[in-house]
Amino acid sequence: MERTKIAVEPATRPAMKTALEHAVESAGGEVVPPGEASALVWADPAAAAAFPGVVAAAPELEWIQLPYAGIENFAENLDPARTWTCAKGVYADPVAEHIITLTLAGFRHLHTSIAARSWPAQEGRNLLGARVTVLGGGGITESLARLLEPWNTTLTVVRRSDTPFPGAARTLPLARVHEAVSDADVVVLALALTEETRGLVDAAFFTAMQEHAWLVNVARGGHVVTDDLVDALRSGAIGGAGIDVTEPEPLPDGHPLWDLPNCIITPHVGNTPEMGLPLLATRVEENVGRWIRGEELIGPVDVRAGY
Repeated sequence: MERTKIAVEPATRPAMKTALEHAVESAGGEVVPPGEASALVWADPAAAAAFPGVVAAAPELEWIQLPYAGIENFAENLDPARTWTCAKGVYADPVAEHIITLTLAGFRHLHTSIAARSWPAQEGRNLLGARVTVLGGGGITESLARLLEPWNTTLTVVRRSDTPFPGAARTLPLARVHEAVSDADVVVLALALTEETRGLVDAAFFTAMQEHAWLVNVARGGHVVTDDLVDALRSGAIGGAGIDVTEPEPLPDGHPLWDLPNCIITPHVGNTPEMGLPLLATRVEENVGRWIRGEELIGPVDVRAGY
């Protein structure tokens, strides 16, 4: 019986390509050049510029698997004639861990204590019993909700609709986002970057937040108007920010955010290649097996919505 032919491209990250090729073969697929393939597994999220050329050389493609949950770098290439999947949910657990890390570090002022060279003032808030608002109703929020259970927090989820989110005390649509953040002790960004959400977190958003509240961003830097974040942190409009993503990214040397004492910056390590590649390989193996068996794929992309 002829095996399903699947391309794994590009070759710009050899370790990633090798791991994903092994996943394809473990699921029963045959790795072939793009021109012979009916499916494509993209093996370098940073090589979006090469994507159109590879796809153009593969006229028989029916299904494309993208490597990240966020697909904004590929959105202009989405074609409803093909089936598209992404890594929705693959990296949810490590990213949810990082949300907890940034939240606790901010609440307990660890960033200032670690840098101190004399006994600092005693400051801190509890995550226990805190009010947490999360923008986004995907896998990261599902993982975070599970991790938050021992802290007995009150969870509000903001998503495209007000369909109740499991474990949330309330679920609100994006149109009511300022209401959703108005009583939160921490506001977490864990949503897709679209034209609707780009620049969503602006001066008015920060005005709606409480003065002690922290913003934690593990989604995309483009959700936040960076100059407005700088102003909010400088003025004390919010308590602080823990950001794993920035706009621009990497954040340039000398940028004002580096010098703000109430800002914790991590270099997009909510999920690193070392953490993520085994998880992605598992997803690819699962989806290739499903594709071969004619079953529903995990992580479908809504071509019309762009994520």
